Amino acid sequence: MTSPVSPFPPDWPGELRVTLAHDWLTGMRGGERVLELLADGFPEAPILTLLANPAAISERIRRHRIQTSWLQRWPGITAFYRHLLPLFPLALRTLPRPEGDLLISTSHCVIKALPRPPQGRHLCYCFTPMRYAWLFRDEYFGRSPLRRLVATPAIALLRRWDRQANANVDCFVAISRHVQERIRRFYGREALCVYPPANTDYWRPSGDPPGDYYLAASALVPYKKIDLAIRTCHRFHLPLKVVGEGSERRRLESLAGPTIEFLGRVSDPDLRRLYQRCRALIFPGEEDFGIIPLEAMACGRPVIAFGRGGATETVLPGVSGFLFETQTEESLYEAIQKAEAHLWDPLAIRAQAERFSIPRFLADFAATIRQCLAAEPTPRLRR
Repeated sequence: MTSPVSPFPPDWPGELRVTLAHDWLTGMRGGERVLELLADGFPEAPILTLLANPAAISERIRRHRIQTSWLQRWPGITAFYRHLLPLFPLALRTLPRPEGDLLISTSHCVIKALPRPPQGRHLCYCFTPMRYAWLFRDEYFGRSPLRRLVATPAIALLRRWDRQANANVDCFVAISRHVQERIRRFYGREALCVYPPANTDYWRPSGDPPGDYYLAASALVPYKKIDLAIRTCHRFHLPLKVVGEGSERRRLESLAGPTIEFLGRVSDPDLRRLYQRCRALIFPGEEDFGIIPLEAMACGRPVIAFGRGGATETVLPGVSGFLFETQTEESLYEAIQKAEAHLWDPLAIRAQAERFSIPRFLADFAATIRQCLAAEPTPRLRR
């Protein structure tokens, strides 16, 4: 029996003494899949995180020594930790100081504020500057005057802390050009760009003809804009299956009509089957990058995505999908009609997804590690 081929390039720097860091470990989404690959690449690396739910993460991550902050000791913390955002900077102080040659933080919130190892460097693979502070304020804090009054000074303090904390990072690596520009705009820092990977070996076409439904797969939270997909499909009597859970589910169900079906969380095999049989994936939010469209494209199915954010860097109009210009029902429906009239080539759609494979990611990430170790360190930040 032949052993599986390693996805790691020959020059992968596995000899380095590395510490990994991730904001929190409460599920397996795109960020955790990236961490999982880095954990495989540095099998002795400890993982620093604010809190962890071992039952919700993969065995490949659990086999590492996971060190958490004092937040971990709160009973039931994984159910309400997002409401404790102001405490996160304090909780970081209780994590051990990173050791070794290199700290690699995979961050969309606060973990990038960890100091570099005493004799090493800090590379941050940045999913986005903190959304709560810089982006989608209304989606997270609401539009009521009272909430805005309370949130405004808190956001100002959080932004100040976030700007200061990024001085601990020697090298920023963005997940897309879209995020690269945010890092430049909010932090005044330049970043390299390495696209996250899709597992194109797992997500693959079935060869069966498409079914009679559209698909939306996402966490059901406000900024994902799944309500736009639901309202459009309800208004124009289009069948839509919705995969995912989140705080918005009850409200979204109240918007749905008889053509909308909520499936909740599904297994990877079931999700692959849903991708393979859908008429198209509808991706209505502005994403930092977006792994889900790549998974659908790897299965040979087109994507109808909002024409801002990471989708503009992955969806090739007329080849692997279409982009719509405004987040309105009319604009989305127009793109759906274009997709319905188009003759799709599943192999061409998949070829676009294969540009974002795991081996390509690992080769590019190895190159950024070498660049980070060779660069001049940034000034140290007092803790």
